Amino acid sequence: MEIIKELIHSKEYTSIALGYFDGVHMGHKAVIREAVEYAEKNSLVPAVFTLLQSPRLVLFGEAPKNIISLEDKLDVFERLGVKRVYLIDFRTIRHFDAEAFVRDILKDCFNSKHTGCGFNYHFGNGAYGNGEILSKLCRKYGISETTQTQLCYNNIPISSTRIRQCISQGDISSASAMLGRKYGFSLPVIHGRQLGRKLGFPTLNQRFPDGLIQPPFGVYSSYVKVDNKLYKGISNIGMKPTVGSDEVLIETWMPEYSGRELYGEKLEICFDSFIRHEKKFNSLDDLKAAILNDKNIIFNND
Repeated sequence: MEIIKELIHSKEYTSIALGYFDGVHMGHKAVIREAVEYAEKNSLVPAVFTLLQSPRLVLFGEAPKNIISLEDKLDVFERLGVKRVYLIDFRTIRHFDAEAFVRDILKDCFNSKHTGCGFNYHFGNGAYGNGEILSKLCRKYGISETTQTQLCYNNIPISSTRIRQCISQGDISSASAMLGRKYGFSLPVIHGRQLGRKLGFPTLNQRFPDGLIQPPFGVYSSYVKVDNKLYKGISNIGMKPTVGSDEVLIETWMPEYSGRELYGEKLEICFDSFIRHEKKFNSLDDLKAAILNDKNIIFNND
């Protein structure tokens, strides 16, 4: 997949999905899939136009924390069939009005023959452009356009805001349902203090990504992908209060894994459900007993 970070002219015609796409949830996927399918049917390059950072961060100095990292977002794009991503710094386009955005960027720069967006997409200086305005301007400049309707989960609209709320409350199953995949990350495995190994529970340690919404500290049922195989795990997200940590870690024990050391490898970890809150135990024996109880809860609920 090609990543372009500048507004340069495309020699090929494109079908392009528009959005910030935080989390790339089910609604976002509908927008991207439509653009990809249109491209395939009409011999265009399937593309995404997205932003390097949230516009709110540039305009107001703060923005909601993201659901997934930029790297994971790009990975989801690629899995959806996207061949080109325009990853643009918002500061370079913030002063374009709605018509200039369509004329100078979509038509003249991206060479777009088709574009798609979500029902609540806004663009142009002051975010005055919406789906209706986009449709009118696209017709003016010879671009077909599709605005996706809103999708719901449990009769409530799906949104990145709602997914963040679910994650922050530990409602992982609802977050995953709205994402259309298990909530999780791809992260490198780092060296720990090997205390788990001494207790009989060898764990892999991963730093919780900076800038992302955090679930409640505690123990989760999880899965880790190693060599394209999923291993069920018991993961603690937090500061390890019994033994101490100066950063937020994801520490995972995979009872059924007995392969090579995984230090330095980037592994995908996803979460199934919240089990209990993080707790400081009086002794390592109490901690060990709690971990065994966590295993019984997780593995007996298959």
